[in-house]
Order: sequence, then C-alpha cells, then structure tokens
Amino acid sequence: MDTQLRRIDIIKILMEYITDEAIISNIGFPSKELHYIKDRNENFYMLGSMGLCSSIGLGLALNTDKKVIAIDGDGSVLMNLGTLSTIGHTKPTNFILLIVDNSAYGSTGNQKTHTNNTELDKIAKSCGLHTIKTENEKELREALTKALKENKTTVIVAKAKAYNKKTPNIKIPPVVIKYRFMNSVNG
Repeated sequence: MDTQLRRIDIIKILMEYITDEAIISNIGFPSKELHYIKDRNENFYMLGSMGLCSSIGLGLALNTDKKVIAIDGDGSVLMNLGTLSTIGHTKPTNFILLIVDNSAYGSTGNQKTHTNNTELDKIAKSCGLHTIKTENEKELREALTKALKENKTTVIVAKAKAYNKKTPNIKIPPVVIKYRFMNSVNG
C-alpha cells in the first residue's frame, strides 16, 4: 500500500497545527494549494522568485519573534543550496523549513529533479541543521509537533509523490498579499 503523501496532503496536515505562525509559501502550486486550504493574513504567497522561499523565510525569522515556516520544494532548494549553509550559520530559534520533496518541479509540469540521488536531509545536516526526514503521515505529524514546540531551527524534508491539485489561481493582488502579511507580522 502506498502511504506517501502528496504536497497538498502535507500542507493540509501542516495547517491543522498552525495558530499565528507566519508562513512563506513557494511559488506556483504550493502557494495556490495553501491558499485553497486556508487563506489567512499570516500567509505570504510567493508569486515569483523561484529558489528564494527559504531565503525569504530566513530573513523574516531573523527579524521577528514569531515562529516562521517556509514551505519550499526540492526543486527550489536545489536552485539555491547555499541558503542551507546560511540557515545553518545563523540558526534562528523560530524557523522551520519544510521542504516538500516530490522529486519534481511541480509548478512547471512535474519534470524530475535530482533528489532521486541528492539527499536534501543529509545536505541540511552537513550544514549543522537539526533535520527530520519524513516518509508518511505519522512521521510528518510527529516532526511538526516537535518542531513547533522547540526553539531552534528545524528542517523537515517531507518525501511526497508528484501531484498538483487543480486549484483556482490566487485572485488577491500581490500588493494586498504583501501589506496584509506585513501587518500580521508587525501587528
């Protein structure tokens, strides 16, 4: 029996645990799926800048006391591996990087990435980061519960199968996304 989650399942599970945390969501389908599951002012939907979700999340975590969660994809992390080293150097106590590793560039047609032989959890660990790899719902729930309680940077690499839920486009103008998110973080 296949127990591997899809990205939308991972985001749904994450949102069961969320209260007032700030969430930065990767471009394309991850942002559309997050918006579809639960739109809130504390969600920042990236509409561009592939590869920079984890960097934006880190920058925010370094400048707020709120818990910050970046929902990133394996393809985007591979485009900006240097951010893992920077996260490992700075280690804010309020940052969770959730990497959805579906071994695909989901938002551009599910072309394969290189995570079939590149282990992002091992790269993150080698950067000095507390890292948890999950392969199913039970492991993901345990990892989220632990990471949300702890005061340290945690990287969760959640293995997933490639799948894009058909969701509507986000109709909120980018400037509105920006200001409502800023107000929720500063408020």
